Amino acid sequence: MNIAIIDYRSGNLHSALKSFQAAASDFENVSVKITSCYKDVIAADRLVLPGVGSFSFCKSKLLENGDVYKALCDLVIQKKKPFLGICVGMQLLATIGHEGEQNNSGLDWINGEVKKIAVEPTFKIPHMGWNCLNFYKLHPLFKDVDIDDHFYFVHSYEFDAQNTEEVVATTDHGKEIVAAIAKDNIAGLQFHPEKSQNPGLKVIRNFIEWDPMY
Repeated sequence: MNIAIIDYRSGNLHSALKSFQAAASDFENVSVKITSCYKDVIAADRLVLPGVGSFSFCKSKLLENGDVYKALCDLVIQKKKPFLGICVGMQLLATIGHEGEQNNSGLDWINGEVKKIAVEPTFKIPHMGWNCLNFYKLHPLFKDVDIDDHFYFVHSYEFDAQNTEEVVATTDHGKEIVAAIAKDNIAGLQFHPEKSQNPGLKVIRNFIEWDPMY
């Protein structure tokens, strides 16, 4: 099995690679590679899109490598390869992202909007730190995850999903905030599994095992 972590000059690539390699060591014949190469991407069995920074910056960087972008869309939408978006990589799944006065189109793979988190001033923005999850439904990505497991968040924007059936989990920071979404072979995590120690490794292992067809 080949796992491609897409390098589009945005994301915690080194920490993501280390965590995915650590999780992959529990399996036979699983390779993990950071890549911006078209040949690597089309050979991948699983695809990971990390992301740090602004929605518009990440989307523009993703589009710069047109061949990889087209291959990613084909593999995920047409060939139904398992896909995981992390932090801004999850937010890019939305229909549109709002940043200040700018509106930027997303991948539109999961219907929703990305908006600035609006909470009382007693809650700091960016939301940064460790939170547990509130599960809306069961999903293979969270197999063996305990309700008191904590995950690391750092973000100022949130995913407002139009279809609540695609919300897997939320977290609390002055309000309910979507922490995980999923639709068919596509999943997104607002938190950083690569920075979430053992609970994060559980989620990554589950992604490696995940078969969306079942």
